[in-house]
Amino acid sequence: MNIKICGITSMKEMQQLDGMDIEFAGIVFNRQSPYYLNERISGAELKAADLDICKVGVFVNAAYEEIMATVQTFGLDLIQFEGSEPASFCKKVSQDISVIKTFFIDGLQAEAIDELIQEFDDACDYYAFDTFKKKDFSGITSGFDWNALAGARIEKPFFVGGGISPEDAAQVTRFRHPDFFGVDLNCFFAKETGTKDMAQVLRFKHELKQLSI
Repeated sequence: MNIKICGITSMKEMQQLDGMDIEFAGIVFNRQSPYYLNERISGAELKAADLDICKVGVFVNAAYEEIMATVQTFGLDLIQFEGSEPASFCKKVSQDISVIKTFFIDGLQAEAIDELIQEFDDACDYYAFDTFKKKDFSGITSGFDWNALAGARIEKPFFVGGGISPEDAAQVTRFRHPDFFGVDLNCFFAKETGTKDMAQVLRFKHELKQLSI
């Protein structure tokens, strides 16, 4: 089970996640978000760091030139789109760097999810599913309807977000889908906006491991 922690804003937290063997760290470059990096980590600092964790740049409706410049400045490994980026744009970017496309599927059933993602099949490398998009793209506040994905024919590795909390490890391990790749965690693992509760992250990781045995 892969874990992505989104909204990282300090090198200390990046290094802590790397030390815990967390697989993905999300860095938000959307200025509307309360998790916006806002120069709290420099590109030179991040590129110079000896890290195994995959660095994911999170964007919302950004221009191609801005994305590519940020990839170069920060040495990003992966891009996540959380806006209304069309399949054609995702495909263009994916020729340069691997792409996660986020879909907000609140209230959708399996057939509607299949239809929603169909045109993105050859446009990106991963999907992420969430439930509710705020105007400031700060994340969700309600729980995820796990049954919505159970019968969907996704056929691509995907992350599930949707308000996963430190108490949801058992629910995560009960979920079954052949393409379920990982969880995308953010606001429920924060002490405050922009500061993660690393003890909760570590506990969640350990519980996932124990429940998966």
